[in-house]
Amino acid sequence: MTTFLTAAGAAVLLHAGFGMDWYLALLVATAVAPTDPAVVFSVLGRREVAGRAGVILQGESGANDPVGISLMSALIAAGELSGHAVGRVGIEFVLQMAIGGVVGVVGGHGLVWFMRRVPLPSEGLYPLRTLACVLLLFGVATLAHGSGFLAVFVAGFVVGDARAPFKREIERFHAALASLAEIVAFVALGLTVTLSQLGHPNVWVPGLVLWAGITLVIRPLAVGTCLLPAGLPRNERAFVVFAGLKGAVPILLGVLLRAAHIPDAERLYGIVVVVVLLSVAVQGGLVPTMARWLQIPMRPREPAPWSLGVRLRDEPERVHRLTVASRAAADGHTIAYVADLFGDMWISLVVRDLNLVPVTSNTRLQAGDEVLVLAEPEVQRALADLFERPVTPDG
Repeated sequence: MTTFLTAAGAAVLLHAGFGMDWYLALLVATAVAPTDPAVVFSVLGRREVAGRAGVILQGESGANDPVGISLMSALIAAGELSGHAVGRVGIEFVLQMAIGGVVGVVGGHGLVWFMRRVPLPSEGLYPLRTLACVLLLFGVATLAHGSGFLAVFVAGFVVGDARAPFKREIERFHAALASLAEIVAFVALGLTVTLSQLGHPNVWVPGLVLWAGITLVIRPLAVGTCLLPAGLPRNERAFVVFAGLKGAVPILLGVLLRAAHIPDAERLYGIVVVVVLLSVAVQGGLVPTMARWLQIPMRPREPAPWSLGVRLRDEPERVHRLTVASRAAADGHTIAYVADLFGDMWISLVVRDLNLVPVTSNTRLQAGDEVLVLAEPEVQRALADLFERPVTPDG
């Protein structure tokens, strides 16, 4: 929803302020609508946003990227913005979302089954197999006229919630690949534009006004309104509204716009580039200051170069990895108390602030502790309630 509202507001601004054709204005507005939390977390250095604000920033970007890409593809395919074209855009968009979602769910579950049932001769092959399957899912969804980006995104959710062999290695590989892709996108940005191109008043002036309009008016109205039912504190809601930075996806959408031979495409692409540069350089530079001013809860993000683990031949079904939530039943109580409260379980490992904590019956658990629990598989939900569900005042 925020993608549509941002794109609509930006299109109105470009059309009313600069007399841009509605179709071209909507193309540029769609390109700059998605956000990128990776830029936010990179400018915060070794700190990251704690609590729901950080989750919302990540979730917003994950949701609006496929929406923005599908909407841009549908608009380019339509070629105009007439009554007939609007219907085509709507049908094409719904079709891409529906097919992409179905392929993602089915393909994700199929990938989990494949990862669990088909062994490979080397652990280094597991991340590569996942990458190959992701590319296959993207291709299948695209050939079926669906959104390959949404299919991959949904499949990632399915795989992320499942247990699979060498999952930690797979996660690290794809995290590194995502960081590399972000760097490549900004390198491509530098290679596809020139300062003389950006220096034209008909490029940088609309870009500057569009960035200011989105940052100060359009996004606060669109995102702020959508966040009202979430019940976020006012300072966290203001931070989420301000920290909607532009990153790799607007660059990708601008490249798609440029490659589609749209009239005046170079100028439109230049406007997108100006918005991204201002968002990263100006708005991104102010994010740490805004976080301090709004007193946003932060947590340190220190590197953890040392890992502790064991290799097992069979899946450890009785092992549960949990994080103690604030005000959960286990928060603030000793291991002996928690064990008596639950019954048949054994806490074998506690990690606090990236350090091991000696495990005794008198060890007192704290919010944020990562614990390794040995218990029967069927009590996983009860364990999650014990460690990760905050206890309300009414019980």
